[in-house]
Amino acid sequence: MLLSSILKELDLQLKGSDKEINSIHTLSEAGSDQLSFFNNDKYKDELSSTKAGAVLIEEKYAHLLPQDTVAIITNEPYLKLALASKMFAYKLQAKEGTPKAGQDCDISKRANFGENVVLGDNVIVMAGVYIGDHVTIGDNTIINPNVSVYHNTKIGSNCIIHSGTVVGGDGFGFAHTRTGEHVKIYQNGNVIIEDDVEIGSNCTIDRAVFGSTIIRKGTKLDNLIQVAHNCDIGAYSILTSQVGLSGSTVLGRNVVMGGQSASAGHLKIGDFATIAAKSGVTKTLGGGKTYGGFPAVEHTLWLRSQAKLALLLKKQKS
Repeated sequence: MLLSSILKELDLQLKGSDKEINSIHTLSEAGSDQLSFFNNDKYKDELSSTKAGAVLIEEKYAHLLPQDTVAIITNEPYLKLALASKMFAYKLQAKEGTPKAGQDCDISKRANFGENVVLGDNVIVMAGVYIGDHVTIGDNTIINPNVSVYHNTKIGSNCIIHSGTVVGGDGFGFAHTRTGEHVKIYQNGNVIIEDDVEIGSNCTIDRAVFGSTIIRKGTKLDNLIQVAHNCDIGAYSILTSQVGLSGSTVLGRNVVMGGQSASAGHLKIGDFATIAAKSGVTKTLGGGKTYGGFPAVEHTLWLRSQAKLALLLKKQKS
């Protein structure tokens, strides 16, 4: 839609040339036909290099944008982003379709499909499954009973998804008004699951706000795991039961996370790192090491601190 039409809905003024806008994305990823936003000094360095067609931004930062990027001046860029996201939200529909299936697929008559679903060869889809519009599933993948796969999801070959798991539900994202109301940020990205991935029962893999939530090749997820929007789980990682990843967490290759461990958002865990059970990751951690505790530190340091604490308590009692 035209940028001028978007701004009319947002009650904002266009100062600059009008242009076609087809979606919303981050400063670093947006192209000339996309709208972006700036509301956090953490991303200030990205302003000068953004290729976004237009950016929702406070006036004091507008001069940092490239000349060919239209500055949309607002005191509430994040709130205006939330309102704009609704304009680009996928239109859900109850209309069903027939999947385009490859050879030797085994599909339950009690499975339901949206439109334009494409299945590879030897795909098994069990009873109670729902697969939404524009989903693609690769060869030899098994979708067990009562799995829900939302629209635009891409699932690779040789995958197994166990019962009750939801792939592609909305991420948890809201902007807040000055009087405390919560305004939904529509999640307009998707989920990509690469080849040889196994996902346990009752897991939730949220779709991205923009772009993709990605589970890379060979990764194995236990039951009852939460993967928030825009996470990127590296190849051959292992996440055990009740792990929770906050939004935009990036795991490297072969990361192992113990039961009930979790991460804060917008951080990275390096290749071949191990996170002990019940640990809380609050900052970016390097690869090749084992971490434990809350906040998570190197495991040997955490063990020493626990030993010293126990010794201190023992002395106090005596």
